[in-house]
Amino acid sequence: MGTTNEGERPPGPPPTGAAFLLAQLGAHAAKLFAERLVELDLTPPQGGLLRLLAGSPGRSQRELADDLGMPPSRFVAFADELERRGLIERRKNPVDRRLYAVHLTDEGGKVLAELRKVGAEHERRMTEGLSEEEREQLTGLLRRLADRQGLSPGVHPGFRSVRAERSGRRAGRQQTASAGDVEADPAP
Repeated sequence: MGTTNEGERPPGPPPTGAAFLLAQLGAHAAKLFAERLVELDLTPPQGGLLRLLAGSPGRSQRELADDLGMPPSRFVAFADELERRGLIERRKNPVDRRLYAVHLTDEGGKVLAELRKVGAEHERRMTEGLSEEEREQLTGLLRRLADRQGLSPGVHPGFRSVRAERSGRRAGRQQTASAGDVEADPAP
């Protein structure tokens, strides 16, 4: 594409490709989702853990940390906050008493139900310009691209940068994971 006068770009928006648009929409969607979770006093990674536990209760902390792509040392402190709030509980693993099995509590189930409502509204808002058929087609295409890239279904790659703190602060420092880094799929 040429320029008009000594380095000036022609009028109009710069051309963009699919990768840019995916990144732009992804960052926007993650930011909006994180803002919505503030109402539930959750971060996206916390919501993601609640979803994982609903789908497969009683898993070890190590397994959950691996699924989230989070170092086990960070997972313990991360889970401590949710346990303190009464949303999850750790029980001795009946097969290996050295391990803890992590479960969703009744209160955690109630918060998860609210999280699902928030997720459904988020999905509706992000796809409101599409017909049902177009939404299904887009979802299928994006799923195929994610599979091709080796991404774990339902786990946002931003979980790897999660810190242990719930509020995003520790000793006055901001958490390294921004709102755009993490998002949980609203489905269980």
